[in-house]
Amino acid sequence: MNIPFVSLETMHKELELDMTKCFLDIYRENTFIMGRQLSAFEQEFARYCGCRFAVGCGTGLDALFLILKALGIGQGDEVIIPSNTFIATALAVSYTGALPVFVEPDENTFTICPNLIEEKITANTRAIIPVHLYGRCADMDPVLDLASKYNLYVVEDAAQSHGASYKGKRSGSMGIAAGFSFYPGKNLGALGDGGIVVTNDEGLAQKVRMLGNYGAKVKYHHEYQGNNSRLDELQAGFLRVKLPHLNQWNEERNRIAQRYLKEIKNPAVKLPISNSNDYYNVWHLFVLRCNSRDDFQKYLEDHGIGTNIHYPIPMHCQSAYRDLKIPEGTLQVCERLSKEIISIPMYYGMTDAEIEYVVDVINRYEGGVQ
Repeated sequence: MNIPFVSLETMHKELELDMTKCFLDIYRENTFIMGRQLSAFEQEFARYCGCRFAVGCGTGLDALFLILKALGIGQGDEVIIPSNTFIATALAVSYTGALPVFVEPDENTFTICPNLIEEKITANTRAIIPVHLYGRCADMDPVLDLASKYNLYVVEDAAQSHGASYKGKRSGSMGIAAGFSFYPGKNLGALGDGGIVVTNDEGLAQKVRMLGNYGAKVKYHHEYQGNNSRLDELQAGFLRVKLPHLNQWNEERNRIAQRYLKEIKNPAVKLPISNSNDYYNVWHLFVLRCNSRDDFQKYLEDHGIGTNIHYPIPMHCQSAYRDLKIPEGTLQVCERLSKEIISIPMYYGMTDAEIEYVVDVINRYEGGVQ
C-alpha cells in the first residue's frame, strides 16, 4: 500500500462542483483584486476566529510582517520567537529590520516554553510571537501575562492552527493580531499562496490593509511606503467555499489522531500529547519522535508511507541566520528535536484501511527504543 504524506484529492473531489462554479462566477464578473469575494471572506473568517476584523494578504509570512510593520517595529527592536518553528516567523521579524530572539520550546508540546521567555526580555524587546505549532495553540496565559508586565505586543503566528482553541478562545483571537497562512496543505488551504491578518483593533486593521496595498487607502494617494500583498478574488472565493467545511475536516483529523494515539504501541517512538480541556488541537501535523529517526523514516518510506520532517535544520543553524552567530549546541532542545521529529500522514480523506496500515507498519518497526 502507498500512502502519501498529504493528499487533497478527497477534499477537492467533494468540492469540485462548488469550486468550479466559484471560478466561473469570478471569471465572468471580471473583478480579480479587492472585490466582493475578498470582502465577504474577510468578514466570514474574522467571525470564525472570534475577531472583528480581517485583512487578506499574499502569504502567511506577509501577514506577520505587515502586522509588525503596522505596529511600528523596526531597526533596533527585538522580537521574541520560538526556536522551533518554520523560518517564516523569523523572516517576518528580519524584514522589519528588528532582531529575532530565540526561545526554546517545551519538549512535550513543541511550542514556546513560557518559563524561558522572561530572561530574554530586554529594553529593546517590543513583541512576542508565540507560534501555534502543528495545530496546537501555545500556552497563551503566561505569555499574555509577561506581555502585560513588560508592555509588549503579542502577535500570534497561527499559520498552522485554523480552528484550534486555547481555553475556549480560537486561535488568532488572543493577541493584538494574528497571521494565518492559506498555503494549500494547511487545514484551510487555498489553491495557491494566501494569507490573512485578524485583529480586534480597527486602526491596526486599516493600517495593515494600507501597507499591503502600496501604502494607500485611496488609489495613487500613498501615506506609507507599503508593499503589494493582497489576497486575490479567486483565492478568497475558493476559501469561502472551503470555510464552512473546516470544522468537519478538523474533526476528522482529530479522529485520525486519536486512533494513532491509541493504537501506536511501539516503544521506539514517542507520541505527541493529546487534547485536554484547555486545548483543542486541530492536528495540522502528527509529529512523532524517534531517536533513530533517519532509519525509521527510511523504513516507513520503504513500506510506502510518506513522511516529512518539520523542521530538519534549526533556524540558528541555517546559513540565512549565520550573522546572528549563535553556535550549534546553544539551543539544545530545538537541536535535539530536529534530529528526532518525523511527521506521518494526516489528512482529510484517509481511509480506515490506510490508518490501520500506518499503525501496523509503525508497530512492526524494530529500531532503537526511547
